[in-house]
Amino acid sequence: MSTENRLYLSIAFSLILALILRLLAWPQVIALLNPDWVLLVSMYWCLTHPERFGVGLAWLTGLLTDAATGQLLGQHGLIYALVAYACVRFHTYLRVFPLVQQLAFVLLFLLSAQLILFFIEILQGKPPFSWTYWLPSVTGTLAWPLVLMACGALRWRPVTPY
Repeated sequence: MSTENRLYLSIAFSLILALILRLLAWPQVIALLNPDWVLLVSMYWCLTHPERFGVGLAWLTGLLTDAATGQLLGQHGLIYALVAYACVRFHTYLRVFPLVQQLAFVLLFLLSAQLILFFIEILQGKPPFSWTYWLPSVTGTLAWPLVLMACGALRWRPVTPY
């Protein structure tokens, strides 16, 4: 199996696992804190392999998320594409930042995604939300080191002979 195929297999496996984490029936308390795992994994791949996972694949991943969760088709596609564009655009800077600075940018990206989703849901006529609506952005930021470790372990690196 070629290196490129293994990379795409790692990307697909991590996104499927993230989608499963998103779709699990969590207890109410945990569901309030459950971050957008699919967006976090998409951000990871946009930062580490922007030439392989970019805006187009992030958009398709968002459409898949919409279809799997029964949301308005395209809302997560739009959000994931915008966040992916920012990640791809600034990946050279974000990859070398220390973890604390990365966490600040991850929080900014997640809050931006949550804000866009908030406006889309307001346009749909859904009722106003409480302050707990913003908690997944905070827990997603706290989960970023876990995503870094998990996806980093999945990422296949070629072994160079001596």
